[in-house]
Amino acid sequence: MDKKILKRLDWYIIKKFLGTYFFSIALIISIAVVFDINEKMDKFMENEAPLKAIVFQYYMNFIPYFVNLFSPLFVFIAVIFFTSKLAENSEIIAMFASGISFKRMLRPYMISAAIISLCTYGLGAYIIPKGNITKLNFEDRYIKKKKQDFVRNVQLEVDTSVIAYIERYQDYNKTGYHFSLDKFKDKKLVSHLTAQSITYDSTSVYKWTIHDYMVRELNGLREKLYRGTKKDTTIIMEPSDFLIMKNQQETMTSPKLREYIIKQKQRGFANIKVFEIEYERRIAISFASFILTTIGVALSSRRVKGGMGLHLGLGLALSFSYIMFQTVSSTFAINGNVPPVIAVWIPNLVFMIIAVILYRNAPK
Repeated sequence: MDKKILKRLDWYIIKKFLGTYFFSIALIISIAVVFDINEKMDKFMENEAPLKAIVFQYYMNFIPYFVNLFSPLFVFIAVIFFTSKLAENSEIIAMFASGISFKRMLRPYMISAAIISLCTYGLGAYIIPKGNITKLNFEDRYIKKKKQDFVRNVQLEVDTSVIAYIERYQDYNKTGYHFSLDKFKDKKLVSHLTAQSITYDSTSVYKWTIHDYMVRELNGLREKLYRGTKKDTTIIMEPSDFLIMKNQQETMTSPKLREYIIKQKQRGFANIKVFEIEYERRIAISFASFILTTIGVALSSRRVKGGMGLHLGLGLALSFSYIMFQTVSSTFAINGNVPPVIAVWIPNLVFMIIAVILYRNAPK
């Protein structure tokens, strides 16, 4: 009989937790959408954005993005709202009186947190990046141009000991100007190619055409020099390797993001911290569900003067401080020398300490 009661209690808490979580999401996102429509309506009308595109290309991808971004906030609100209600109605006292420990009461909360964590990671790592591509294309066409269409001073290692340099690349005609390609052997320059321009053939991978080129081949004191007007060649680089647009990391699934980071590191491309931070952030923010749930339960399971209002105030303050902490630590990683993995996980470590302290002082 006891086992049956406990099982029923588990389902009761899980349904309350997840129900409140999704209700708070629906409420807050509805408000966010209304404000966003009000802000962008002039742009939609000015650029004659179709209603179908606004709904399915923009807002159907806008909603999952912000749900995932503010998932810690929703977790806190959900836990504190219904747990405070349980405490006010003396239901938690009744649970403890029946012999259920605080640790046992946490079990259904952790199951719920695991479900949210898996959903958060799945959305952030696989679903939202694909939707962000559609959303970005919509914004680029109807709201504000965001795509990067040129870049200056590109330098990267395209193969082992092979360094490419482009002074300026323009994406509209797939052409780079003042191109050079240096090949080294035992740290000595053995070949130096310069060209007035280089054009990418988008119909074939890694295929480039160089124009008005000159090649110097060096062999000790000997040197060979030859010129040409046009030559098709294979260079292991693509415009996407250096034509990085703002928030491009948010359009890549986690496997592609990891692959991109490894490839760019091998090529000596320095500007990849935002990509590393995004990769680690998706894991960290998913794991945060367990930490924030523990804090929320420990805070709101005790019946105090001020009731739900006090608990909600504390919860909102902590959840916003977590989101702000994540943003600040990521900024330090981008602008400073803090490794991305440490910067992203510092908020989790700090809040884990808070969770342990609150857990030890929670009503038993």
